[in-house]
Amino acid sequence: MAEKFKNTDFSVESSITEKTEEKLSEPKLYKVILLNDHYTTMDFVVMILRTIFDKSEEEAKRIMLQVHREGSGVCGVYTRDIALTKADEVRILARRYEYPLRCVCEPE
Repeated sequence: MAEKFKNTDFSVESSITEKTEEKLSEPKLYKVILLNDHYTTMDFVVMILRTIFDKSEEEAKRIMLQVHREGSGVCGVYTRDIALTKADEVRILARRYEYPLRCVCEPE
């Protein structure tokens, strides 16, 4: 019976597969941008920035004024899924309060 296995190679090296290193890259980041309109109140924009984007009162007012004066303002930079979720939250809350506030996501 020992002769039956004599020519079989049972070395450990033959059963090990070569490991290849997988390179992981950082996820792409997206800017969440509020767009100005002539109907949404400044107070509502500040509330959006404080509740959804967790901005301080001062930072929320600064971004709100940028949106008002320049037509748009960056609320934050996030990974794609988080950016899209925050933009959806803005749209839902704006519609609930009947404001036409728009929010877009752009790659950074």
